[in-house]
Amino acid sequence: MNQQVGNFPGVTVDKTTGRFSAGDQAIELIDLPGTYSLYPKRLDEWVSYKVVIGEDKGFRPDLVIAVADASNLKRNLLLCSQLIDLKVPVVIVLTMMDLARKKGIQIDIPALERELGVPVVAVNPRKGKGVAELKKTIQSWSVRSIKQSARPFIDSKALAPAAVEATQALFPGIGEYTSIHYLIHHESLSLPQQDALESIEEKNSFNPTKTQAAEILQRYARIREIMQVAVSEPDPLKKKMVTERLDGILLHRRWGNLILLSVLFLLFQAVFWLAKYPMDWIESGFGLFSGWLGEALPTNAWSDLLINGVVAGLGGILVFVPQIMILFGIITLLEDTGYMARISFLTDRLMRGVGLNGKSVMPMISGFACAVPAIMSARNIENRKERLLTILVTPLMSCSARLPVYSILTGLVIPEKYLFGLLSLQGLVMMGLYVFGVVIALLVSNIAKWFIRIQEKSFFILELPDYRAPRWGNMVTVMFNKAKIFLFDAGKVIMIISLVLWGLSSFGPADKMKIIDDRYEAAKVASVLPAEQIERDHQSARLENSYAGMLGHAIEPVIAPLGFDWKIGIALITSFAAREVFVGTMATLYSVGEEDASSRVLKDKMRGATRPDGSIVFTLATGVSLLIFYALAMQCMSTLAVVKRETRSWKWPTIQLIYMTGLAWIMSWCAYLLLR
Repeated sequence: MNQQVGNFPGVTVDKTTGRFSAGDQAIELIDLPGTYSLYPKRLDEWVSYKVVIGEDKGFRPDLVIAVADASNLKRNLLLCSQLIDLKVPVVIVLTMMDLARKKGIQIDIPALERELGVPVVAVNPRKGKGVAELKKTIQSWSVRSIKQSARPFIDSKALAPAAVEATQALFPGIGEYTSIHYLIHHESLSLPQQDALESIEEKNSFNPTKTQAAEILQRYARIREIMQVAVSEPDPLKKKMVTERLDGILLHRRWGNLILLSVLFLLFQAVFWLAKYPMDWIESGFGLFSGWLGEALPTNAWSDLLINGVVAGLGGILVFVPQIMILFGIITLLEDTGYMARISFLTDRLMRGVGLNGKSVMPMISGFACAVPAIMSARNIENRKERLLTILVTPLMSCSARLPVYSILTGLVIPEKYLFGLLSLQGLVMMGLYVFGVVIALLVSNIAKWFIRIQEKSFFILELPDYRAPRWGNMVTVMFNKAKIFLFDAGKVIMIISLVLWGLSSFGPADKMKIIDDRYEAAKVASVLPAEQIERDHQSARLENSYAGMLGHAIEPVIAPLGFDWKIGIALITSFAAREVFVGTMATLYSVGEEDASSRVLKDKMRGATRPDGSIVFTLATGVSLLIFYALAMQCMSTLAVVKRETRSWKWPTIQLIYMTGLAWIMSWCAYLLLR
C-alpha cells in the first residue's frame, strides 16, 4: 500500500498492514515503527517491541524483515542481532547502498550472511531494485527453506544464568534471550506472572540496568568482529561528506536560524504566488456555471437546491485545492531533502525554554498539515510531560483545514498589494497567522508546564539523516493524495453540511414563513418600492427567520462582541465538524435567495453583505477578529477524539476544548476592539 514516507526519523508511529504475493503465496506485511533496539523508550518503539516479543495478541509474526541502513551498518546491526537471538526467522534488508558506496563503504553480502546466519538482501526502495529478490527470499521462507541460525549471536543465558533458568521454567518454550526481556519488561503480563517474575529477580539479585549494559557491550564487541570480516570502511577523517559541509551552513548558530525563517517565509509566499491563478480560474468558472444554470433552469426548489446547495458547496471545496496541493508539496520537499530534521535541531534550545524539546517540532510542523497524525507522531517523544505538552499545543498550529478560511478572509479584508513590488501583503498576513499560532503555542506551553506535575528526566537525541535529492514523483503523489483526501474526506462532510444547511436556510416554521410571504406579497401589490428590492428583502427575511437563522440568532449574543453576525454564528457551529466547512457554509448562506446574483463569486457576495442598519459586515476589524478566532479555536471533533485516544482520558481533550475556545474568544475580542 502507499504510505507517507519522509527523510527523518519518527514518520511511522503505528502498525500499518498491506498485502502482496510472493509466487503463489499471499503475504500479509505489517509495517512497524522504527526502533534502534529492543529496549524501547518511546511509545512508538513500544508498538514494535510488543509485536516482535510476542506480547501483542493481535499480531504474531512468522517472519521478521529487519530494514538496516547500509551507510550506518554498525548501529543498525544491534537491533538485527537482538532479533536473531529471539529465535524468530529473520531476513535483513540493506537500504541506502548507494549512499554507502558514496561514503566508500563496501559490504560483502555473502560474508555478512555467513557471519549472521540469516539471509541478507540489498534493495533500493527509491528505484524499486532488489524488491523481486526480497520477494523470492520471503517465498523461500514460506516453503520452509530458510533455516534460522542455530548459533546465537551472544550467550544470553550467561548474562543471568539462574534467573534465565527460573523464567524458562515459569514460561516453558521461551528462548533464553526472551527470558531476559520477560525479566526486564513484564508490565503487560498478568499480575500473578508479574509477581512470580519479580520474585525471581529478587531471589537471584537480577539487576535489569547492569544486565542490559552487559548485553549491549557484548553485542557491539561481536558486531565489531563481523564488520572487520564483511565490511570495508574508508578512513573517516579522509573526506568530509556533502552532508557535513551543508550542515556547517544550515546548522550555523546564527545563519541557520536566518535560513530557517527565510525558508518558512518563502513557503507561505509561494502558497499565494503559485495558487493565485488556478484559484481565480476555478472561482470564475463556478461563478459563470452558476449564472448559466440560473438562466437555463426553471425557478423552483430543485433548481435552488442544485445551484445554491450542490454547486455553491462544490465551488467552496474545489477552489482551495491548488493551495492545499502547493502547501503539501513544499512540506514534502523539506522532508525528502532531510531539512525537516534540522529544523528540530535548530529549535531545540527555544523549545526547552517553554517545557518542550526539539522533537516537539516534528509534530508541530506536521500540525500545519493536520493535527490528527501530528498528535499521533508525538509518540516518539520519550519524556511524558513534554509529550503531553506537545499534544496540548499542537492543535494551535494552523492546519490545512484552516487554509480555506484564511484564504477567503484575507482576500476579503486585506488589500491585494505588493510591498517593494514583490512581497504579497496577503501572503505576509497569511504567514503572520501561522507564526501567531506558533507563538501562542509556545506561550501556552510555558504556562502549562507549571501545572503538569510529571517529574521525568529529559534528553534530546535525534538522528540527522543525510541530505537526499527530492523524489519529485513522491512529491507529486503526496500532492495528489492530499488533494484527494481533501476532496473526498473533507469534501463529503462539506457537501453534506451544505445540503443540510440549504434545507435549514430555505425552510422555517410554517406560520412565520406564511406571515413573511403575505407581507411581501402585499408590498408587491402596493408597489411602494422597486420589485427587485422587495424580492431581495423578502428572501433576506425568509433566511433570517429560517431554522438556520433561528440557530444563528440564538448564539448571536455570545459572538456579537467579536463583531460576528448570526450568519457567521451558523458557520462557527457547522465548522466544528471540520474547520474548512466555514467556506461551504458561507457559500450556502450567501447563495440562498440570491438568484439574480448567482454568477457572483463568494468573495463578492460576502464583500457586499450588510447588517440590518446598513453597515458592512466584513470590515477589517471583523475579518481580523474572525481570522484570529479560527487560528486559535478548537473546531475539530477528530482532533479531540485522537487526543482522547493518545492520553487515554477525556480530561485532556476537555481542557483543550475549554482553553482554546476561551483563548480564541478573548484574543478575537481584543483584536475587534483595537481595530473597529
